[in-house]
Amino acid sequence: MKPRITLAEAELPGGGNLILQSHDGRIAIISDGHQICGPATRTGEEELARLACAPFRPVRQPKIWIAGAGLGAIAKTVAAELTQKRGRFIVAEPAAAILQWHRDHLSDSPLESDSRFAIETDAGTGALHQHVSSLHAVIVHLDASPDGDDGRRLPENPRWLAAAYEALVTGGLLAIGGSRPLPGLYRKLRRQGFDVADHLVPSSLAAKKPRMLPILLARKGRYRG
Repeated sequence: MKPRITLAEAELPGGGNLILQSHDGRIAIISDGHQICGPATRTGEEELARLACAPFRPVRQPKIWIAGAGLGAIAKTVAAELTQKRGRFIVAEPAAAILQWHRDHLSDSPLESDSRFAIETDAGTGALHQHVSSLHAVIVHLDASPDGDDGRRLPENPRWLAAAYEALVTGGLLAIGGSRPLPGLYRKLRRQGFDVADHLVPSSLAAKKPRMLPILLARKGRYRG
């Protein structure tokens, strides 16, 4: 059996510990003994990003906001799906250690190599207030993204949802995915004025009977390209 190798550790600003771990050539982020980002979430993250970007492939200057850097699966998919040179992709990651891991351990991370990416250190309500009516998509994977200042997952806060709604262009998408069901979130999104569609995607493209992972696509009005 191949050993699990600890590459780095970090304490989160709000408490808790993260471990960057390598096993058989695959890298994961571990929190409290659970994998929150890595092989178990990669397919779901990639499909979430594809669905979020799909309507905006013809846009000349797509602007995408990603909650959390994770291991870069969402960022890499966004960069591949939206090839426009004038695209702008913002990664909101409050944990400086995770950004350092991208520099030190993730050689294929686009955060350093792709000039279209910018970093913000706040993923909360205040950060979204800086982008009123300018974002084509806001992408949140609940396993890989940071929690809010109140300790809750970002979309569980009505104020954060309202800020996301205001930050989107008309027809923009708030795309939310996770590894578990999202009880009550559909109704919260509808109450904020979103038109919501739910999807199920496989946890693995290779598995014969993969788990099905939930994705919610919440649209602000009708997009006019």
